[in-house]
Amino acid sequence: MNQESLMKKRMISAIIAACITTIALLVFIGLYADAMRRVQETYRRQYITELGHMSRDIAAFREAEGDHELRYRMIISDISCAGSYLFLLDDHEKQQITINEVKTVLIKYPEQMREKNKMEELQKAVDDIIAELDKGYDEADELVKSIDKFGH
Repeated sequence: MNQESLMKKRMISAIIAACITTIALLVFIGLYADAMRRVQETYRRQYITELGHMSRDIAAFREAEGDHELRYRMIISDISCAGSYLFLLDDHEKQQITINEVKTVLIKYPEQMREKNKMEELQKAVDDIIAELDKGYDEADELVKSIDKFGH
């Protein structure tokens, strides 16, 4: 009998330890999921902030009378930062492609992109993206398609 009661106590202790371990694991999984959600929110805020900087710099480029080269480089820098933050966000592959294409045409075709109407289209697209309207990405795609990729 003594051996049997000792085995029961050990078995009860093992079951309690397993329950405590399971509860601790679930708590840590919940904490991890919450931390990941907060990190994603931070990346999203930074992405929108960079797009805001880009919109401001496009407006400054359009209104500027001097140093267009510096302002244009600031626009490229802003979209590069926005693309970096977008890369860190989960489930944004289509938007990432669009932002990368816009960055590519800004870098490869600066003569065409510096035209007044192209900058207006880009600013409208960026402002719509900031306002969380899906048409902003569609407008950016249309802008990319409107660039003559065989010209300068």
